[in-house]
Amino acid sequence: MHRLYGRDRSLKRTNGGHGTFTMPTQKQQSLLRYKARDLSIHLCGCHFRRCRESFTLPIRLAGPMALRLLLAVAVGALALDLAAALGVNYGQVADNLPSPQDAAVLLRALKATKVKLYDADARVLSAFAGSGVDFTVGVPDNLVPRLASNPSAAATWVRANILPHLPATSITTVTVGNEVLTGTDTTMLRSLLPAMESLHAALAACNISSHIAVTTAHSLAVLSSSFPPSSGAFRHDLLPYITPLLSFLAKTNSPFLINAYPYFAYKGDPGSVDLDYVLFQSNAGVLDVATGLRYGNMLHAQVDAVRTAICAADYGRAVEIQVSETGWPSQGDGDEAGASPQNAARYNGNLMRLVAQRKGTPGAPGEPLQVYVFALFNENQKPGPASERHYGLFKPDGTPAYDVGVKAPTIGGWKGSGNDNGNGANNGTGGGAGLVVAEGPSETGGGVGPGTGYYTISSATLKVPNCLRDYTS
Repeated sequence: MHRLYGRDRSLKRTNGGHGTFTMPTQKQQSLLRYKARDLSIHLCGCHFRRCRESFTLPIRLAGPMALRLLLAVAVGALALDLAAALGVNYGQVADNLPSPQDAAVLLRALKATKVKLYDADARVLSAFAGSGVDFTVGVPDNLVPRLASNPSAAATWVRANILPHLPATSITTVTVGNEVLTGTDTTMLRSLLPAMESLHAALAACNISSHIAVTTAHSLAVLSSSFPPSSGAFRHDLLPYITPLLSFLAKTNSPFLINAYPYFAYKGDPGSVDLDYVLFQSNAGVLDVATGLRYGNMLHAQVDAVRTAICAADYGRAVEIQVSETGWPSQGDGDEAGASPQNAARYNGNLMRLVAQRKGTPGAPGEPLQVYVFALFNENQKPGPASERHYGLFKPDGTPAYDVGVKAPTIGGWKGSGNDNGNGANNGTGGGAGLVVAEGPSETGGGVGPGTGYYTISSATLKVPNCLRDYTS
């Protein structure tokens, strides 16, 4: 039985040929679904039985005409450039991190093209102006009720945090809160979707909602059942919130974000969980008898459990799934099994190679999985066990925390006001790897902070609406 865990550090146990054809990428399939919706066509890429039944074309057109329409949509989608699929979270819960300008140097060495923040840190957004990096910014938890109850607050937030940076900095997604649905605040639960709707409306008023997606990230604790993946289901008490949220995501062509950490499964039961299975190493895999699909790693099993849950929610349409956070600590307390630089290097290194191959999960092999690794830096002020402060690919001075095949340049301006507390071996070597970066959550309440990123829309293609010109002149 699998265990699924969120990053709140509390263990969450759940019940767990026909010629040549190139499958569309995940982003291209999203566009195809969007265009198909205008024709009342429903397409679902899920391989699970209950979803296959909904793979239908409920319109009646003359055969050749229908074929031409479908081919036109498909060819248009396939003509899009491939989007990068790997990301890295860039957290700032520390007193010894380099400046955003210095972080940008590391990101260029990583060939990073995306950054995600949990808020809209003006320092970071300004530092990356003209860089071509795509940003996800976030609305902090404490602002969610205000945006839900006062639509003008969403417009104010957009004017203050989005418009001043466009189009110099590419902002492609906004996340509203983080893991809200697995919290205990009922006001937050009721406020989440209205806040997302208000924010989307504020973006639409500026004619930029088609360029900037609105979504929220979830802990795997939203699931009541996770193993086998074909039995995945959302918690019954959360369905009144999740079902309309899924409808919103489908309507706005926005992704469902999940924070997934196989590390917590191994940490919770190292005697039973196969380390090779969670580290993407060679192993016998796990068979889902209901579907006949074999899983070679736990992350894919976790994602397909979410996929099944989405299909079972019966809200009507397919939604793209992205892994907004995943990672492995390079150091931990004495009782934190598996937290080592060697295992962190294996997990993140193998994950990067897997994503670079643009492979999907067994349940959706034609949809390359978008993943964001947590995190760019070790963060010395994060609370909790030692592992929480050692998820970084890099130490605060810019040297690698362990070897994942990236040779980092020397950076200047390191604050050096804190203690790195032992972040693993400095043995980074090798050539640069293409990554995407995001910021982790801030502990400062409504302040400057963190995130995880997705979506690729070049700022050069973004037309500046009238309501934006006043803020970019």
